[in-house]
Amino acid sequence: MPAQGRLDPRALFAAPVEAVWLELGFGAGEHLATQAAAQPSRGVIGCEVFENGIAKLLAEVKRQGLVNIRLFIDDARVLVQSLAAASVERIFILFPDPWPKQRHHKRRLVSAAMLDALAHVLVDGGELRLATDDMEYLRVMLEEATMHPAFEWQARRPQDWRQRPADWPPTRYEQKALAAGRRALFLRFRRRSRGGRV
Repeated sequence: MPAQGRLDPRALFAAPVEAVWLELGFGAGEHLATQAAAQPSRGVIGCEVFENGIAKLLAEVKRQGLVNIRLFIDDARVLVQSLAAASVERIFILFPDPWPKQRHHKRRLVSAAMLDALAHVLVDGGELRLATDDMEYLRVMLEEATMHPAFEWQARRPQDWRQRPADWPPTRYEQKALAAGRRALFLRFRRRSRGGRV
């Protein structure tokens, strides 16, 4: 593992890529594969630990012949901590486990510490996309991200977070939430300029 903050993720791709996108916890990989297919100039890195989801994504990569995907099969925090500053253009955390029990809240992926790490690796103007169907976790996401000095919430009207943007493919978790009568909500944050600091 490289020293903290030293890995340029563009170096992970055989062919040159214009920018790198990162999905933390890609589930079955349908969102990641769709984004990679639609954005061949982007290198897309997916982090996941569950074997069934990894196997489904690998099958889709083979079926579509996708060459701009790389996988990190471990805790996403390990990868994020190793990446160079301002090396990622877009980050997705879609329907992460809400860990609803109080004693498990420390396991939640969206936290002040993780937002610090994501702010470090995002380019100025880069985007962080979050989605959840858990209202309590939504509150935490909004509180943590809107209070973080590096992030600016992009919503200007309620529909901006109540409807999934057109360039944001659905996931099976969203479909399960809707089938269960829960509302899926979509948050977009822009990485503010460092003002000359990286």
